[in-house]
Amino acid sequence: MEIRGLLVYGNSIKIPLIQPFTLHNFTMNTNNPSGDTGIRYQPDERPPATLALGLGLQLAVLSIAAIILVPTVVMRAAGTTEAYLSWAVSATVVVGGVATILQSIRIGRIGMGYLLIMGPSGAFIAVCITAITEGGPAMLATLVVISSFVPLVLSHRLSLFQRLLTPTVAGTVIMLIPITIMPPIFNLLSAPGAPAFAAPLSALATIIIISGIALKATGVLRLWAPVIGVVVGSIIGGFFGLYDTDRIARASWVGLPPNEWPGFDLDFGPTFWALLPAFLLVAIISTIRTISSSVAIQRISWRQSRAVDFQAVGGAITVDGISNFISGLVGTIPNTANTLGVSMAELTGVGARNVGIATGAVFIAMAFLPKVLALILAIPGPVIAAYFAIMLATLFVVGIKIVFQDGIDYRNGMIVGIAFLVGVGFQSGLIFPEYISEFAGGFLRNGMNAGGFTAILMTLFVELTEPRRSRIEMTFDFSALPKIRDFLGAFASRNGWDTAMANRLDAVAEETLLTLIPQDEIEEEHDPRHLRLTAYREEGDAVLEVVVSSGEENIQDRIALLGEQTNEAPIEREVSLRLLRHLASSVRHQQYHETDIVTVRVKAHHQAPP
Repeated sequence: MEIRGLLVYGNSIKIPLIQPFTLHNFTMNTNNPSGDTGIRYQPDERPPATLALGLGLQLAVLSIAAIILVPTVVMRAAGTTEAYLSWAVSATVVVGGVATILQSIRIGRIGMGYLLIMGPSGAFIAVCITAITEGGPAMLATLVVISSFVPLVLSHRLSLFQRLLTPTVAGTVIMLIPITIMPPIFNLLSAPGAPAFAAPLSALATIIIISGIALKATGVLRLWAPVIGVVVGSIIGGFFGLYDTDRIARASWVGLPPNEWPGFDLDFGPTFWALLPAFLLVAIISTIRTISSSVAIQRISWRQSRAVDFQAVGGAITVDGISNFISGLVGTIPNTANTLGVSMAELTGVGARNVGIATGAVFIAMAFLPKVLALILAIPGPVIAAYFAIMLATLFVVGIKIVFQDGIDYRNGMIVGIAFLVGVGFQSGLIFPEYISEFAGGFLRNGMNAGGFTAILMTLFVELTEPRRSRIEMTFDFSALPKIRDFLGAFASRNGWDTAMANRLDAVAEETLLTLIPQDEIEEEHDPRHLRLTAYREEGDAVLEVVVSSGEENIQDRIALLGEQTNEAPIEREVSLRLLRHLASSVRHQQYHETDIVTVRVKAHHQAPP
């Protein structure tokens, strides 16, 4: 259907639009231009129970070793007893299972309703070792509980941080995760005591089988590529004695860890105050990783790309805080979103939330089945390293896609480039190691921490040095239009733009407001909502930022669907969307709880058709 519309200013009719609107004329910042993502099961779809359980078992089996490894490294490096180590490992697995289920089901503001695996945060390794060494497990529990309030506060007021926690920052953190994890993963490639060719042969077989099946297979076979590769690699390693059968024989079938609950250190002495800043800083970085993971899983979980749902992101951060609080109560290290679910969904094409529920349930069951844990932990190190190498390669590409989703200009490019190099340099110990090794408990020795913090600081610098922005606040209803018209006319005049540009800005603001007002509010009375309109100039173009109370639909998604399912929307609403798409060069709609933020860019050199 060809839509021809009229732009209306006040009571007069201006500029007839006589050309049809096509989607390729419009830039959608968070949408993938290629459209179809190749996903087989979306989050809201139900795959067969056997498939969901099978994939959940795969995710649990392939991630349980990493989940166990992190607390094991911390506790052994800090010199704790074996009894406390067993307690901490079992508690970490249970908390990860509960948090994974919460992420999958989404109850109100808790959870995001996606396949997002939760597990111990590697970013906390250094500060947790320091806390246990200097204050004992009770000190660790106290600091973890307090730091858990960081993600809880951020989730409640996430819209306030939308200028800092950008796709550029999130994508950079995702790209740095493989850099941070690679050293301990690649250390698993060695196999002391085995023939020289045993480790490379089993690792190479795993990589060839997983990548070969993923590249060429379709249907059910593609879904099982990771587990087939790991099984074949383990069998090959078993011929050379790499599979630890003695560990399995020693483990009992069912058992509970010894009760080693550490309690809390409430003295709040010098050790507590020295470590608290480091824990709070790492909590911020860990929250950014959760944001990055939640953005990444949304990006690849739908057949047609959608705008990021920041309400779901807030739910993911809330679970982050809740799981960290529980981790502190039981005396183990904090949780964060694990990007393995992102890589698995990308690899298999299954993003159904039921898989996350199954994965969490398997985690909880494994915590009380020592024989099962031993069966998984017996997988040869070279096989685990090969599997994670493929997952990390996939994850790095996901980070690149997130960086590019908002467009890459020289500012964003510089932020990504410098932050990435800083992360790599600090992770490798090449940048002033004599100064940063002890700073904040070794906070900057982690490449993800250093690079993520650098990206945040550079983004903050750009925001603080931007030219002064014009702003107006008022009640959000139709009576605001005359004030908005005067405001935008003065803004255009100050920037030397002509009347045509002022009229175009007026039309963009009006159509944006019309699309944000729910249909039932046009005819019914509702409590007044607040509107804040900010206008500023950027690279010669005009940018309007509209902040109002939250609505139910996303403007970006509605514009992308024009021409596909237009019968459900009133014709006047469709016309507003088409006019907005025609007049603006880009639209970005961020939806938070009780807050909508719509950013519209209008090119100054654009001339409306005659």
